[in-house]
Amino acid sequence: MIRKAKAVWRGTGRAGGGNLSTDSGVLTETPYSFKTRFENEKGINPEELIAAAHAGCFTMALAFGLQAGGYTPTELTTEAAVTLEPEGQGFRISRSALTLRAEVPNLDADAFARMASDAEKNCPVSKVLNAAITLDAKLI
Repeated sequence: MIRKAKAVWRGTGRAGGGNLSTDSGVLTETPYSFKTRFENEKGINPEELIAAAHAGCFTMALAFGLQAGGYTPTELTTEAAVTLEPEGQGFRISRSALTLRAEVPNLDADAFARMASDAEKNCPVSKVLNAAITLDAKLI
């Protein structure tokens, strides 16, 4: 399975702007810029998308883990807070902090902690945050 997204940028880093699109159409030429990324102007930014992906992936992984253990959650609510900080001449994502609040009938705290930890370690987005990245760059 391959999922795709596309970014288009025009102009300089600070004064330019661009848009993001996904094959699913959830994002269709959605604008992003220096201000939406670094100055909290309303709009999308890459870190917010990573946070959404991490929260969604982890929560679904936990739901599958609970299901395998014979539990049905009433509700799982996860917030991911991605930290972007300066590094050298650029920036880096230094962490993704997951905050989970769960309602799961008949599940004890130890089993819950074990299942949540397993989901955090094994969801694909957690893994990709530590994965090797490949790049195929061509100047056209």
